[in-house]
Amino acid sequence: MKKRFLSGMALAGAAAFALTACSSDGGDTGSSDAASGDGGGGGGDTIVVGFAQTGSESGWRSANTESMKTAFSEDNGFELVFNAADNDTAAQIAAVRGFINQGVDAIVIAPIVEDGWDDVLTEAADAGIPVILEDRTVSASEDLYAAWIGLDFEEEGVKAGEWAAEMYGDEETKMVVLEGTTGSAPANDRATGFDAAIEGTMIEKIDSQTGDFTRDGGKSVMEGFIQNYGVDNIDLVYAHNDDMALGAIEAIEAAGAVPGEDIKIISIDAVHDGMQALVDGKINYIVECNPLLGDLVAAAVTGVINGDDVEAVQYVEDLAFDQAAAEAALPDRKY
Repeated sequence: MKKRFLSGMALAGAAAFALTACSSDGGDTGSSDAASGDGGGGGGDTIVVGFAQTGSESGWRSANTESMKTAFSEDNGFELVFNAADNDTAAQIAAVRGFINQGVDAIVIAPIVEDGWDDVLTEAADAGIPVILEDRTVSASEDLYAAWIGLDFEEEGVKAGEWAAEMYGDEETKMVVLEGTTGSAPANDRATGFDAAIEGTMIEKIDSQTGDFTRDGGKSVMEGFIQNYGVDNIDLVYAHNDDMALGAIEAIEAAGAVPGEDIKIISIDAVHDGMQALVDGKINYIVECNPLLGDLVAAAVTGVINGDDVEAVQYVEDLAFDQAAAEAALPDRKY
């Protein structure tokens, strides 16, 4: 399949949608707040879209939900039926079945995990309802969805690992990993990319556990790492997202150590709180994962509904930040 790469800045301006604040609470249903723009359903009939979100587990997810609700606004020609599954895969699949029963025009899914989607995607196909995946991927046949729009999670892991290898690879470095949700595409791919990048270095992964992409999860897992190994025997934390890194910071500080100095931290996302921690020296490096996918997803839905040739895979290129770059970028961050 063809791949399209867009920069993070290009993503934010990919269409003429104006970003406005929207609720990101789990379980909301109905259309989003209105926003001006010309990239949606156009002047014809309203396009009814069911969006099955993972939940509201992180700052990244909230920004992603806001972007989607803004793009799929009434003023842009859409009616959005929104469901956040609180990271419950069965509930998310049930929500998709609900969209099928409602007879929506299109379904957008941010899959919690990669596996288990074949049956419900087949049901959507049998009902003649196109499916667009955003953010995360599935292991089901590519024939069962029209397009996927998101980030290259493995490349994010590679970027993080290359920086770790450059900075710490020539000295004995004991690392712990805060994994994302088990079975999810970002957790799988970010681990694969990072591990490949540090292969052959002196960085040793001594433990790795899931914190489910949440701040509380990151804090709890990090507390366990500190209890098991002590702060003096942990040199580096690799967190699969900023929220878990922020939880790890709390645990490190509670143990009397200095995050970013006594224990180095590398993270992925580049949401505002993570970037601020990087500016403050509590995180050492962040690879971006841009959540503002709404404009591209809405354009893909419109294209599929209109019978246009829509690119099947659309990657968005991520940036990366050290402390100086974060300080320069933070004032203009949209998330």
